Amino acid sequence: MRFDWGPTGAARLSVRGGILVVVDVLSFTTSVGVAVERGTAVYPAAWGDARAGELAAREDAVLAVGRSEVTDTRPWSLSPASLRAAPAVPRLVLPSPNGSAIAAAARGSTVVAASLRNARVVGAWLAAAVAGGTRPVCVIAAGERWPDGSLRPALEDLLGAGAVLSALLAHAVGLVASPEADAARVLYEAHPEPSDAVRASASGLELVQAGFGADVEVAVEETGTAVPVLSDGAFRQASD
Repeated sequence: MRFDWGPTGAARLSVRGGILVVVDVLSFTTSVGVAVERGTAVYPAAWGDARAGELAAREDAVLAVGRSEVTDTRPWSLSPASLRAAPAVPRLVLPSPNGSAIAAAARGSTVVAASLRNARVVGAWLAAAVAGGTRPVCVIAAGERWPDGSLRPALEDLLGAGAVLSALLAHAVGLVASPEADAARVLYEAHPEPSDAVRASASGLELVQAGFGADVEVAVEETGTAVPVLSDGAFRQASD
């Protein structure tokens, strides 16, 4: 088991035949889990890339808009609370600057979308996927971006990654963890209340102050049931 940050970490750890777990709690992977639970295939795309519209047209999919651009006729966005309330659609292109961009650029590995909401079921699925073999599991915390484009480590993603690693080890015995992966797991297990930490984190407070506190509450539910796996360009529920 390995752990790293952002697109550079994903590129460094992505191994053909391995499993790459992308964690973007606020809010891409949380939104993916909400949508996949409702039967929607979610296509990741880089934020601000005109090709997202082309992808939506090619796949006959709805293109999500920015949180502040939601209307009664376009209720699909990166907001997990809005996605839960919006009509379910068969296919959705969901751009984001962090988790979606990492997933869209991933090559060679099996890509899974994880968050605090679905960490338990993802951990159980991962344990079954690696049982009896040597497939590496690489968990990537997406993080945020500073104005200059550099990576801003995000506490919520570190906790989400730790939750996935903790759940995986609860179902699998004998896995070898890198020091970084073990540190993420220990932080999650030792924290008295991860949900409160996410609410009080810089990213959580930014969403609350922008009027999207409901998205933070969805992100800390820890009741997700979907295991979204990237297949044919879209996240869909993993097959057993």
